[in-house]
Amino acid sequence: MEKKKKLRTGIALVLTLVILTAGGYLGNMFGIFCEGNYKENTIKHAQTVQDSPLRNKTVLFLGSSVTWGHASFGISFADLLEKTDGIVAVKEAVSGTTLVDTGRSSYVSRLKTMDRTLPADVFVCQLSTNDATKKMPLGAVSDSSDLCDFDTQTVAGAIEYIIAYVKDTWNCPVVFYTQAKYDSEEYAAMVHLLLQIREKWNISVLDLWNDAQFNDLTQDERKLYLADAIHPTQAGYKDWWLPKFRDGLCGVLCEE
Repeated sequence: MEKKKKLRTGIALVLTLVILTAGGYLGNMFGIFCEGNYKENTIKHAQTVQDSPLRNKTVLFLGSSVTWGHASFGISFADLLEKTDGIVAVKEAVSGTTLVDTGRSSYVSRLKTMDRTLPADVFVCQLSTNDATKKMPLGAVSDSSDLCDFDTQTVAGAIEYIIAYVKDTWNCPVVFYTQAKYDSEEYAAMVHLLLQIREKWNISVLDLWNDAQFNDLTQDERKLYLADAIHPTQAGYKDWWLPKFRDGLCGVLCEE
């Protein structure tokens, strides 16, 4: 009896550790236990920008988890810009998805489902980290500008397809944004590719990856602003990312 009791106690302890470990991981992944998602860090504490040049501009967002707000309860810079600057945000974002056309949830497939009649002022697309994580084929910049010529089974082809489709459909400026710096050679190659594509298509790139000042965070800031190496908390979006996106979009729309 004593051995069985000790065995049951041991099993209970192991299960408790497993649950606590999983809970901590999931909590960190979704931002549940992150200080940056509570109190003064939330979207309700974001300050309205009076007379923002972005007010009433319709901004279409296409992306994955960072555009959606995976570790910040579904709140991202897109939602913050809607609250602070009065944009009309159309957020087409699904966590875990890729630029490379792998099926119905991919960027290319979801792009085609967006309302073609929307009066878009600017289109913002995320350079997805999922393509790097899943080691999707990079491809190369093509010599064509024809929508039918792009290989959407590669990162390069998918990016070019998205740009051409947006120009044909909404005839508005295209802005791609990169992830802030994290440890990934694959993503670094994607950023380099995107900058090559920028030269061909004359699009705008909000390059957070290569912005040394932007990435120069203290340990305390990193803990507050990030739930993991990639996903910002609401504090990260509000105090770290939002000013960059506001300035970037103002620059694009003021040039029009």
